Amino acid sequence: MVPLARREEPPPVVIQRVRITIRGAVQGVGFRPFVYRLASEMGLNGWVSNSASGVFIEAETEKPRLEEFVLRLADEKPPRAVIQSLEFSYLDPAGFTGFEIRASEPGGDRAALVLPDIATCADCLREVFDPRDRRYLYPFTNCTNCGPRYSIIESLPYDRGNTSMRLFRMCADCEREYEDPRDRRFHAQPNACPACGPQVELWDHAGRRAAAAHEAVCEAARRIAAGETVAMKGIGGFHLLADARSERAVLALRAKKRRGEKPFAVMYPSMDAVRHDCEAGRLEHRLLLSPESPIVLLQRKAARSGSVSEAAAPGNPYLGVMLPYSPLHHLLMREIAFPVIATSGNLSEEPICTDEHEALHRLRDVADVFLVHNRPIVRHVDDSIARVMLGRELVLRRARGYAPLPVAVRKPLPGILAVGGHLKNTVALSLERNVFISQHIGDLENDEALEAFHSVIESLCGLYKSEPARLASDLHPDYLSTRYARSQGRPVVAVQHHYAHVCACMAENELEGRVLGVSWDGTGYGADGTVWGGEFLLTDDTGYRRAAALRAFALPGSERAVREPRRAALGVMHSILGDSLFEGHDFPFLRSFEKTELAVLRQMLKGRLNSPMTTSAGRLFDAVASIIGIRQVADFEGQAAMGLEFAATDGVHDAYPFPVVAKDARDSSDPTLVFDWEPAVRAVVQDLRDGLARGIIAARFHNTLAEAIVEIAVRLGESRVVLTGGCFQNRYLTERAVRRLSEAGFRPYWHQRVPPNDGGISLGQVIAAARTSIPQAGAHGPRA
Repeated sequence: MVPLARREEPPPVVIQRVRITIRGAVQGVGFRPFVYRLASEMGLNGWVSNSASGVFIEAETEKPRLEEFVLRLADEKPPRAVIQSLEFSYLDPAGFTGFEIRASEPGGDRAALVLPDIATCADCLREVFDPRDRRYLYPFTNCTNCGPRYSIIESLPYDRGNTSMRLFRMCADCEREYEDPRDRRFHAQPNACPACGPQVELWDHAGRRAAAAHEAVCEAARRIAAGETVAMKGIGGFHLLADARSERAVLALRAKKRRGEKPFAVMYPSMDAVRHDCEAGRLEHRLLLSPESPIVLLQRKAARSGSVSEAAAPGNPYLGVMLPYSPLHHLLMREIAFPVIATSGNLSEEPICTDEHEALHRLRDVADVFLVHNRPIVRHVDDSIARVMLGRELVLRRARGYAPLPVAVRKPLPGILAVGGHLKNTVALSLERNVFISQHIGDLENDEALEAFHSVIESLCGLYKSEPARLASDLHPDYLSTRYARSQGRPVVAVQHHYAHVCACMAENELEGRVLGVSWDGTGYGADGTVWGGEFLLTDDTGYRRAAALRAFALPGSERAVREPRRAALGVMHSILGDSLFEGHDFPFLRSFEKTELAVLRQMLKGRLNSPMTTSAGRLFDAVASIIGIRQVADFEGQAAMGLEFAATDGVHDAYPFPVVAKDARDSSDPTLVFDWEPAVRAVVQDLRDGLARGIIAARFHNTLAEAIVEIAVRLGESRVVLTGGCFQNRYLTERAVRRLSEAGFRPYWHQRVPPNDGGISLGQVIAAARTSIPQAGAHGPRA
């Protein structure tokens, strides 16, 4: 008898929910009926509703259809509708049946919601390039659907008199537009024209005018084409612009800006020009042309004639790309017609310049000429950075286009000001069910950065007239942000760094209850006083328990190891081999040291002198990158780990061996499980000695980390796994971990609109502090 063939069971259908917030001219234009028809046609379940802040949509179905739905909302919107911003996040399904138009939500004072600065709309762009229009070639053209917002507002309500545009009295024509409800400039606060609005000029180093109006733009373009550097005042600060095709111009800018090898962003004149150099899928295309208009990380193509110089992003397969987003950028790029370096107008580690006279002083040794205007910038706003990962947009730096839009939470929160961490600093302020995250401030490494930090806090609290009852800070006692919080005479909740990362990712994904937080980064002050960075935190609505961690190793020289991956390699290999590491071994990282320096480091490790123990995943990445010879000294934090990621070969599926060791915990800060990386590192060394390609070694190491995450998740038995921290900017690691967790039956969550790096921890600090009872005024507060 012939056995019947076994019928293949179809894979289970995975339903997801997308939450969409759309702001702009989307009311009174048939937008809700359009959404209803589109959702019904596509078989989605959910709802659409109006509020004073915009249109809100929630819809459920399989993820590919949700992706198509999001793209079609923008592509097929009603003719008179204009989308200012479209934000979306994927969440667990809510079980909707059918699709409905819900009644408009009452309340929601428009004035209380400050919009970000918005990229130039198509209507304004047409006017700028129409010789018959009165705003022809005018670089400050805007309307209610685009233009500056957050960078010009001084106080609420958002009226012209409360913005830096109060200095410019509207002419009769602009006044007529402003007062006409049928005009798209009705109550457009930055409304202006050549007769009454801001003007542009080109200055030399002494602040003398070399050209004005459109001739200033044309002369700036000629200077860039001649290989010079132009400092241009934009919406939220200055850009430094140079010919991105010219290695000489790029290297000169690097030297003058003291930039080293850190990648530069590149502005292209058009999408066609972008495609000449880079790969861009549908989601990248949408992101580049979106109202947020961030810098987007794109895969580079092989160099061709006219391509961007390798010096723009040395050794990096990705390029940070953006398109013109203000009329001034559009006018300049039309004259140039080739890609330019568009990096922030500052010296490395300093805040961006916002004032033309300040720029003359601070950038005098960097720029050859200054393209300036007389519209004051109230607050600095850098360019945002994003990438597409796992079919989602991932914001890596949250600033122009995103800040200060809030993250909504389910329950009202007390008034809390969170001051963030030390690197990639942001601050956050909670008001009822919203947490407002500031624009990117940067690393608090100098007086200028600290002054910007103070200014942003004053500005954010002043804008919303908030006097928060308590503050939240990092647990590290010596961070400048922590010292600020403790100096304010109000209760302070000190929040453990990696717990804040987990809380931020939970808040963004609307997760409540128990999760396993995998929080991996370079460094964070641990509850036991050691350096954490490879943590598995079982987290719920009351706090966390450190359930697992990477095996600890010593960092000789402490913070110097951040810029010297070879020191992390020393610590890792010393943990394996002990003092015999220094006898008879010929690793590349050992050869990179002078003999005298190596002797000192040997004594440091032997006596545990200035060699703190760490569980840092970021430093483990650095160590392996050093061991296999990718990089011994880094120009910027994370460079070695990035090199290891870029080296990884696709199509490698095997991993190195590793044990997860159970141990007795002394207290809640002591993990009960330890991921022991020693067998994996020994295998890395053996593969290296056997001559195996570095790309295969790098891929196997990444795969090992992903398998360790799955193994610990299995051992701990928590189905929801949150991936957070700077290590999950690594595309290979994140995609591998998400895929393997999903295959093993877990539900992984990761960041979307809030950065996984330290730019997101201020949000997590707010959430953690809200769970904590109020400490006594003036006290340092309990350590959450």
